[in-house]
Amino acid sequence: MSKIPFPAWQRPHWQPSNEEVLLQFYVFGKFQPGRAPSLDYGSEGLPEGVELTSHHHSALRQWEGYPLKGGLGRMFKDDAPEAYRKALDAPEVLVIRGRLPDSADTGYLRDTLGVLAALLDVGGVAILDPQSLSLHDADEWRRRFVVREGAPIRNHLLILRDAEEQKGRYWIHTRGLRKFGRPDISLRDVPEADSDRAGLLCERLVELEALGAHFSDGQELDADGLPGTLVARLGGGYEDPQFNNTYVEFRWPE
Repeated sequence: MSKIPFPAWQRPHWQPSNEEVLLQFYVFGKFQPGRAPSLDYGSEGLPEGVELTSHHHSALRQWEGYPLKGGLGRMFKDDAPEAYRKALDAPEVLVIRGRLPDSADTGYLRDTLGVLAALLDVGGVAILDPQSLSLHDADEWRRRFVVREGAPIRNHLLILRDAEEQKGRYWIHTRGLRKFGRPDISLRDVPEADSDRAGLLCERLVELEALGAHFSDGQELDADGLPGTLVARLGGGYEDPQFNNTYVEFRWPE
């Protein structure tokens, strides 16, 4: 297949901040020796602050945070059985992980994605992204991310809908915005009839943040078609069990 370089999005809403980008991926396979051809994808290698470590899969299984066991492993087995089987059978695992300062473009993500794509060319069979709770085999990952002009920002994140305690109300929330050094989005008390509208609003907020926008605590947000104003509330942290990230939360107006 022809090699498609990854773009680095400019972030027109970006302002300097103390935010931090966190990247983490697992690549399963049996890898050829030598440097992966990341230049084919417009990447000169992993950005400063991001490292790659190589592990025998048998050793990695002993890690407390091993992602193919427990509830997370069962979820991957149910949601992506073919990718799960390939990952589980792979003898080697490469772990890519790092923290970087917030930046005015996403060159760091372009370079990292280029390395991931190149690793699939030299023996990788599956890629797991724990931040967006996704596991893809090599072909599916290429279809999703090796896209001319770049995959949509939405592809890098997970948007979930969960039932609230109050009957007929839903919680729309995201995972994965740490890749962009931004809080995840949380929309609470969404009536079932407004779920689609809330999902579209969530996608717009995600894109704003990925392109650099910040929300401040107490900031008011007017959205087309809503009967009232959304008010931002900041919370969370990397140890938060729902997000593993900070978040910005809005309650759906009555």
